Amino acid sequence: MAIRERFEVDLQKLQELLMTLGKVTSKALTESMDAFVNKDIEKALEVLEDDSIPDDLAEEIDDFAILLLTRQQPVAVDLRKIVTSIKVAATLERMADFAVNIAKATIRIGNNETMLPVDTLVEMHTKVQEMLKVSLQSYIEEDVALAKQIAEMDDEVDDLFKKASIEFAAEIPTDQDALKQIVQFAYIARHLERLGDYSTNIGENTLYLVKGKHYMLND
Repeated sequence: MAIRERFEVDLQKLQELLMTLGKVTSKALTESMDAFVNKDIEKALEVLEDDSIPDDLAEEIDDFAILLLTRQQPVAVDLRKIVTSIKVAATLERMADFAVNIAKATIRIGNNETMLPVDTLVEMHTKVQEMLKVSLQSYIEEDVALAKQIAEMDDEVDDLFKKASIEFAAEIPTDQDALKQIVQFAYIARHLERLGDYSTNIGENTLYLVKGKHYMLND
């Protein structure tokens, strides 16, 4: 196999590893939110137990990318592909950590009766999952138009975060348990808002990959 052909195969493997990590992260987000909505403590614990999976994948991507850098010494767009793969892997691993944070909040809330509306948080989660899907698609396909759409989607998540904050602030806690629940709901809203930001970061990596310049989509 020619050197260039071998390199293309390796780059494809790198992309496949990233997509696997993206699927694992998306699954963790879905399961953590399901656990929260259904007050399923066992499922929340499973999210915590599976936290090593995205960590190991991100480490594998890092190691493989570094191997390509040292073995191939790429330049221009090939170099950007490898460097951005490391950044995207780190972003996805961090997003999986937020899924763990949501699971932890669910465990803290426990089986107590829900005193606050969950609709806005569910809507935020749906939008965040859509952002993650679009951001990975934009990266794999090197689609600048899709990358720019992510900024608009992030604005919607920010609006939902503000809505949730107003809803929680309007609740007057009647006891210590009610106050604790409000705090945990607020944490989950914040985690979801940050997840939108991280998906936007992947879109920014797409722009850098294609154009070779850094752009801020959140400005």
